[in-house]
Order: sequence, then C-alpha cells, then structure tokens
Amino acid sequence: MEINVSKEEKTCIIAPVGRVDTLTAPELEQAVQENAEKCQKLILDFKDVDYISSAGLRVIVSAHREMAGKDGMVLRGLNKNVRTIINMTGFNKKLNIEE
Repeated sequence: MEINVSKEEKTCIIAPVGRVDTLTAPELEQAVQENAEKCQKLILDFKDVDYISSAGLRVIVSAHREMAGKDGMVLRGLNKNVRTIINMTGFNKKLNIEE
C-alpha cells in the first residue's frame, strides 16, 4: 500500500492507496502515529481506498481517539463499499465524515 502524507498549516492529510487490511493497517497506523502529534487536525483521505477490514477500522478508531483532545479527525472521500462498512459498524454516528 502507498500512503501519501501532506500538511496544510496545522492539518495533516494522510491518504492511503489500495486496501487497508490486516497486512497494510500497520503501515497506516504508523503514518497516523508519526503525524498525529505534529498536527492539530487529522484528515484521513480514503478516496483511493477500495477496501477496509476490521484492522483498518481499528486504526480509524485509534486515530479518532488520539485526535479527540485537539481539533479532531475527519474521514474524507469514502467510496460506496467503504462507506457501507463504516455505516454497518455504526462508526458513521461517531466519526466526522466529509464527502
């Protein structure tokens, strides 16, 4: 999996490409950990993610918790499949999701 990281002022944008599953979730988790403490707000841009497993969901929840004391975390660019999984878990009620 490829992970693109950028920063706009105090906001970090992490944009994984491909699948976020058991094999690749640790890479995403590492990117989140390396950037969360440097930023006030975190955007996970999933426009290029075509699948997410429970391991990926765990990374999202962990990032959400880590950013809770700051300006928070936003999920952006969810495709239909990923959005369905987020909705089925009920995370859509707890997470900030942008189109």
